[in-house]
Amino acid sequence: MIDPDKLAAWRRRFTNDRPHQTEDDNFRKAAALGFKDAGRRALPYSGIATLISAPYRPEAPELADFGGLEVALIGVPMDLAVTNRAGARLGPRAIRNVERIGPFHHALKLAPMAELKVADVGDVPFRSRFNLEQSLEDIEAFITRVVAAGVRPLSAGGDHSISYPILRAVGRDRPVGMVHIDAHCDTSGVYDGSRFHHGGPFRQAVLDGVLDPSRTIQIGIRGGGEYLWEFSHATGMTVIHAEEVDALGIAQVIARARQVVGSEPFYLSFDVDGIDPAFTPGTGTPEVGGLTPREAQRLVRGLAGLAIVGGDVVEVAPQYDATTVTAQIGAQMMFEILALLALAPR
Repeated sequence: MIDPDKLAAWRRRFTNDRPHQTEDDNFRKAAALGFKDAGRRALPYSGIATLISAPYRPEAPELADFGGLEVALIGVPMDLAVTNRAGARLGPRAIRNVERIGPFHHALKLAPMAELKVADVGDVPFRSRFNLEQSLEDIEAFITRVVAAGVRPLSAGGDHSISYPILRAVGRDRPVGMVHIDAHCDTSGVYDGSRFHHGGPFRQAVLDGVLDPSRTIQIGIRGGGEYLWEFSHATGMTVIHAEEVDALGIAQVIARARQVVGSEPFYLSFDVDGIDPAFTPGTGTPEVGGLTPREAQRLVRGLAGLAIVGGDVVEVAPQYDATTVTAQIGAQMMFEILALLALAPR
């Protein structure tokens, strides 16, 4: 039997209550992002689709201070550097079409967009859809402007080659560390006469002096390409293979990642093929035996409070995924990284 006094108290407290009238401050901030006048909720399937449903600010790149933003969400629709299946150029659009990501992060207890000035500023403008080297230059130039304005970039790719010019921008003044979740180390050398491909961005970033290998950890590595990644081991990167994640446990992997990057600035790069293709079939180079989405979420959440300066989610190729689950995971991981940006030291 329900205690009548408790029932009366609940009725006084909750009858005709509105979501934005919650007593919890964090809940109230989250509700204010999604509910408007008289408790009306914004329709998640209406309006202009944006990255993780952030406000759309296409004019921000034209302003010296990027409109006062603290985090810029950026689409990078370029996949000229793939070595297997193409299609990640459609990744930003697919991620934008994902509905109902956030606004509240239940594990970290915050609404990131209530704590940060954040907006989708559109896509990197490319001079040519055909020229890879020129496209990498365009990405670096755009992200350099973002960083110069004091804004932290969070990008949706695109293939993994986009991380190289981004790192050149964020590591320009001092090399950064990196947490890299992926099936592949992406530290290979020249393929078919080119060093610019999605299998080698981090090799080039180290050689350019913008990525510190001693403060880089690569998690979820597996597959038949180990012989291509000697560079990771030779330069002192910490490599944790997918089966080692099982042996160590997520808590120990998080502890190792926090130890490797330390308290100095680091970048987070998340390739959706780090997740097992049972969950992310829509990607160009799937590898069986990967992480689960929940493991990936725990890994990223475990970095809360560290000095993250930017991040990316790459290799979503939606045409290989009839269910849209890959884009769903890509959008969720962008939200996870945004929460880290909200909790990072300013």
